[in-house]
Amino acid sequence: MMRIVLFLLTNLAVMLVAGFTLNLLGVSHFVERQGMNFTALLVYCAVFGFVGSFVSLFLSKHMAKMSTGTSPITSPRDADEAWLLQTVQELADKAGIAMPEVGIFPSDDANAFATGWNRNAALVAVSAGLLQRFSRDEVRAVMAHEIGHVANGDMVTLTLIQGVVNTFVMFFARILGYAVDSVLRRGNQSSSGVGFGYYIGSMVAEVVFGIAASMIVAWFSRLREFRADQAGAQFASKHGMISALQRLK
Repeated sequence: MMRIVLFLLTNLAVMLVAGFTLNLLGVSHFVERQGMNFTALLVYCAVFGFVGSFVSLFLSKHMAKMSTGTSPITSPRDADEAWLLQTVQELADKAGIAMPEVGIFPSDDANAFATGWNRNAALVAVSAGLLQRFSRDEVRAVMAHEIGHVANGDMVTLTLIQGVVNTFVMFFARILGYAVDSVLRRGNQSSSGVGFGYYIGSMVAEVVFGIAASMIVAWFSRLREFRADQAGAQFASKHGMISALQRLK
């Protein structure tokens, strides 16, 4: 679940920047004297929506490391780190993917995540708390779960879904912004284009719609968690996966 939170936060930040840019540069393309050009608006939002989503994907590893304080293991400092690297290598071989970057982040909570723009250029990380408190069979199952996300291409699939969601968030936010602006400017029909109400209305609506739409993405991600659990049982062991899930409760 941590990977989806990191991705959504990155996407929200990117979309706010993209939305601000769209407001500054794109208004004249879809606002006409007789009203809005919905076709032009939808195309414009689709371009920005998918670009924003893919930018979030390409930034995911960097943002995940920075926000969680993950330290990649380049040279094992102790037996636990050496075991973790060896375990991830074995799991990656079973899954048929390239060895991902492996890291540990400082947190007492039991957590782990996988991210990256490519199944052969991924990052898997585990919290120090999980590594300390879980048995090796349980840690192996958790890492197999994360490797399952990578092997299943969940980040790319999530990005495509987020691109569609971004498109409609931006589309409806600008329609609402235009409606708000039209109400505020009622009785002053001589001026063309849009006013201040459009910019404020669309930006506020984009934040609200973006948060609501994140629930859709999170719901889809939850479905993918079950597939990753299945991969964890397959690549590690059924007993280890069950034990890890029970402990995570």
